Amino acid sequence: MSSQAAATEVKGYRMLRNLTVLWTLSISVLFFAVPIAHAHEVEPAVADVTLEAETIILDIEVALEALIAGIDLSEIEDTNASPLSGLYDRYRAMGPEEFGALVRAQWPALAGRLRVLAGETPVRMSPDDIFVPDVGDPELRRDSRIRLTGILPADGSPVQVGWAAVNGPLILRHANGGPDAFAGFLGPGELSPPLPREGGAAESGFQSFLRYIVIGFEHIVPKGLDHILFVLGLFFFSTRMGPLLWQVTAFTLAHTVTLALATLGIVNLPAHVVEPLIAASIVYIAVENLITDRITPWRTAIVFCFGLLHGLGFASVLGDVGLSAGQFVESLIGFNIGVEFGQLAVIAVAWITIGYWFGDKPYYRAYIARPASIFIGAVGAWWVIERTML
Repeated sequence: MSSQAAATEVKGYRMLRNLTVLWTLSISVLFFAVPIAHAHEVEPAVADVTLEAETIILDIEVALEALIAGIDLSEIEDTNASPLSGLYDRYRAMGPEEFGALVRAQWPALAGRLRVLAGETPVRMSPDDIFVPDVGDPELRRDSRIRLTGILPADGSPVQVGWAAVNGPLILRHANGGPDAFAGFLGPGELSPPLPREGGAAESGFQSFLRYIVIGFEHIVPKGLDHILFVLGLFFFSTRMGPLLWQVTAFTLAHTVTLALATLGIVNLPAHVVEPLIAASIVYIAVENLITDRITPWRTAIVFCFGLLHGLGFASVLGDVGLSAGQFVESLIGFNIGVEFGQLAVIAVAWITIGYWFGDKPYYRAYIARPASIFIGAVGAWWVIERTML
């Protein structure tokens, strides 16, 4: 290649790179100006449990419309994916009084999906208070609050809380259990560990560490498709191990920093800013994969910056789950290790199924890496549109 052709190539690369960065920054300004909410997205319910000598109080914040409609929330991420979504929408348009009355009328059916055990004894829970917000924009999800009370047997036995898998995941917090009390994410159908009625550690630091490794891993595989595509974008950049290690190291260091800072409350950005930018980062990585396979300080710096964004995305998960003060460090480290295991699993599967067999073939970049990067970029671009306009 002549020096003039090489200079032209470099100039074109820099122009495309700068345009992509400018486009990403422009979109970020739009995200700050236009808040985005997801109307039908399934999110975990949040329950605070207060235990006394002979009573239990559950304060649950949840989109009650989905529960009343009978939608199975265990395997979907959006209520529109359910054949009962029309019923959900109808309930969503009801006023607070009408819908609150419907919840009370349907409570016997809902109660059968709630599991509260004192030792081996089932505890019956009754609705004490229901707060349903005004209708507002019916296209937005509405989180209601319901307070349930129950009478515990006088044997002092610890209490376990959970609900049926169809109700989806549940974030449970032991409100009066002291600094070491349980606070965590329960998968669909899971029961909490035994919660003592008066203080005491409900979960050891090591148990919390192990549990958050699983939560972190699951946030990547299978739940974190956007993070999976970003990591695959790093994988398809080059067949050489050096560039992959530089990128993964930069990405890991960056998201570790922001995960810690955001969890400590030092840095905080709303999800409607972070999530679209994560999608934009996927687009950028895919585009750059198409125009170069040479690792540069610029590429490493960009991956580091995008790692900061992904760390904020990871932190939003921990923000929803909550970390107990007594096991804060153990839980945070466990979650981060789980995330790393998830990322390494993605890279390992990609290398075993693609890199090992085809990485040294002369057609690898033209017929495998480039088409894969185009697909990854197209999905990322769709997510940018979906997370900003739809």
